[in-house]
Amino acid sequence: MSRRPIFLSRFRAVPLAAAFLAFVIASLLPANGTTASAADSGAQAPAATVSAAKSPGPLNEWLRKQSEVMRVWDIGGEFRLRYAVSEGAVPAAGCMTEVSAGARPLTLPVNPNTDFIAHGRPNNNDELLLREKFHVGYTPVSWFTVYGEFRDSSESWDRRHPSPDEDTCDLRQAHVAFGDPDLFPLMAKFGRQQLNYGDLRFVADSRWGNNGRTFDAAKLRWVTEAFWVDAFCGRMVAPRQDHFNVSNDYDWFSGIYASSRALLPWQETQLYFLARNATSNAVSAVDTNVPGTPATARDIYTTGLRFKSLPGQLDGWDYTVEAAGQFGSIYNATLRKRLDQQAYAVFGSGGYTWTNVWATPRLGVGYEGGSGDSNSTDGRNETFENLFGSSHGFYGVMDLFCQRNMHIPRVSASLRPLKGLSLAADCLWFVLADTHDSLYPESGGGRNQNGYGIHPSFDSFVGTEVDLLAAYTFKTWLKLEAGYGHFFVGDYIEQSVKSVAANRGATDADWCYVQTTISF
Repeated sequence: MSRRPIFLSRFRAVPLAAAFLAFVIASLLPANGTTASAADSGAQAPAATVSAAKSPGPLNEWLRKQSEVMRVWDIGGEFRLRYAVSEGAVPAAGCMTEVSAGARPLTLPVNPNTDFIAHGRPNNNDELLLREKFHVGYTPVSWFTVYGEFRDSSESWDRRHPSPDEDTCDLRQAHVAFGDPDLFPLMAKFGRQQLNYGDLRFVADSRWGNNGRTFDAAKLRWVTEAFWVDAFCGRMVAPRQDHFNVSNDYDWFSGIYASSRALLPWQETQLYFLARNATSNAVSAVDTNVPGTPATARDIYTTGLRFKSLPGQLDGWDYTVEAAGQFGSIYNATLRKRLDQQAYAVFGSGGYTWTNVWATPRLGVGYEGGSGDSNSTDGRNETFENLFGSSHGFYGVMDLFCQRNMHIPRVSASLRPLKGLSLAADCLWFVLADTHDSLYPESGGGRNQNGYGIHPSFDSFVGTEVDLLAAYTFKTWLKLEAGYGHFFVGDYIEQSVKSVAANRGATDADWCYVQTTISF
């Protein structure tokens, strides 16, 4: 049973019409000058990053106007609707699709091993995602807060079974917090909570995902005028449909993270140490489809430095530099022994914004890179581990690859032609750091079937991705986004795919989305 191309699906008009209706309704409202930030929208491409003013939310504002009693309460939530479609390559592993087998349709797995294949193994998908969040917080005194948040995630038309984007009605956050830095420098938070640090590369709530990520954790913070230091320890909460979400008891994540804006007054300087300790029981403790579940036991330690310029300090110039090294050990199931972890990653970006020119244009360049394993038999593992970061946007909005065993130079540009409107374009080039290692998807193991594998003699150029993004903030509580990405396959993919004659060559990939977010 053949399937029409997804871009021609008869269902496509439904979510697009819904987004268009929201656009029309919102356009009738007075525009607000606040521009959507990458952190709020989840679109973290550097070219599109613009700061947004923090707001307590329209519901909180209205309630606090009605009664002084409500000033100790924080009540609000969010609705987010996204339609995404992909052809030629699917961002996440584990996709299922129908293929013909005589008169009887079969359902066979489609995963990163079938990406960019021209014939016989279509790797296409489209889905409509809906996420609702509702939270209640209570702060009777400045040094004590109780907070809870519920989240409901659903999807339609997704061909992955089970879909990793569905988890109905579950507890996202539930914690208590103690401390007021104006009274005493020590603060503490205990319970289910978000952890976000730096540019969100290694520790993040993964807000782009339909389920997001939280931790059952304890966190302490010591804060002064010159610096703050966090110490935390916890376990990732595993979202599972039809189950109450619990954390993986055998996969511990802890760290120390320090930051200062006084050391060099024009930049934020950060130093961190992160530890992930997972036993062999962690692999089967929760559903294996949950992103972040370890494939094997590991004790990985990551230490790093991050420098980021502060807004307005360098007359239009900006920069970010981050470097991280990893050591420890990881169990290799094929060799049946532990391998020493010796890996690194380096990130850098810089740009200039013309603040006195119409549309405040910005041009920037950047580099993302991580080590790969140069020898699979030498007792070392040199492939960098992503830990619990949010990769979306850093390595292209199509979420096809990450920094593992990769060099990724990029060029970025952005404009703000109207109040609330941000436009961005990115071009990224992907080159394997070492052809003795695999080509890795955004998450999961390396590609290893249908021609993919370790090919030391192949060209290292993987391909080029071009992204176009737009975000409009009509009000602080209403945002609309759209994006498109196209991936041009390079020599490495063409050589890999063509090594299997039945594939009949390689093909490029496309991805696009529209999204509406309403906060209250």
